[in-house]
Amino acid sequence: MAENKKYIEDLISALTCLPGVGKKTAQRMTYHLLQRGKEDALNLSHVLEDVVTNIKNCKTCRNLCHSEECDLCSDPGRSKNMLCVVESPADVFNLENSTNYKGKYFVLLGRLSPLDGIGPKEIGIDNLDKILSSGETQELILALNYTVESDVTAHVIGEIANKNSIKVTRLAQGVPVGGELEYLDQHTLSKAFDKRTAY
Repeated sequence: MAENKKYIEDLISALTCLPGVGKKTAQRMTYHLLQRGKEDALNLSHVLEDVVTNIKNCKTCRNLCHSEECDLCSDPGRSKNMLCVVESPADVFNLENSTNYKGKYFVLLGRLSPLDGIGPKEIGIDNLDKILSSGETQELILALNYTVESDVTAHVIGEIANKNSIKVTRLAQGVPVGGELEYLDQHTLSKAFDKRTAY
């Protein structure tokens, strides 16, 4: 009985590594997979092993891919004079599915955070500097989150772009589409007010 309990507790513990999954949620998932979804659980384990074993970072933009270079970097139809800098591969996925952007990307895989030991080397600033120094990029789009660490990261990258005479833009911030003012937090409302545009 103790051995069975250990197996179940190991699975619960393993599932809590996922973002937003606490012990209770992991417990529900575990019992669902063991009671009703054994076939799904086995399929999940095979797919997970396959993906984790075969997916790596693109040598150029650092996005996730299955070969040395990702499909976006190897696509000759994408503009080389626009470079969009994002924090994670999930950001690339969201931008590709939500916008008509047809330029190149660079994935930082994080943001500057000295307290966590994340400096310029860890987020690939040296690689980005080489790309920006090549002379192909005319506009750098900073598609970064609006946090203190992201703002610092944006400033450092902006300085590199300015050194290379590259136009720098950053995603707009403020009131979301369909948002109502009474439900916005003070920071979002303040930023939206300060960055208001002509109508």
